[in-house]
Amino acid sequence: MNDAYVYVRDLTQQAKVPENGILTQTLQNDARTKVILFGFAPGQELSAHTAPYPATLTFLKGEAQLKLGPDEQRAGPGTFVYMTPNLEHGVKAETEVVMLLTMIKNAAT
Repeated sequence: MNDAYVYVRDLTQQAKVPENGILTQTLQNDARTKVILFGFAPGQELSAHTAPYPATLTFLKGEAQLKLGPDEQRAGPGTFVYMTPNLEHGVKAETEVVMLLTMIKNAAT
């Protein structure tokens, strides 16, 4: 493993999607950022919660319903979301979903 970079040739192949549940793989984690690859089985849900950091969601595979503050949105391959700190958010997979979460831990204020 190289400490200067993280290289994943195909995130959709790297992701593990379980038959039931949600699996995560931390791809990168340091003082400034954390990148997590999620694999959701159909029907699985991350219930609404908040995080103290700005973050992005990038959907690579599947269809999902998103809660973003008071809004409901749909997500599919290619959907990108930026969330401000403390925004209540949640994800419910309608099909197998592969999603990349990037948390920006040391953002300027």
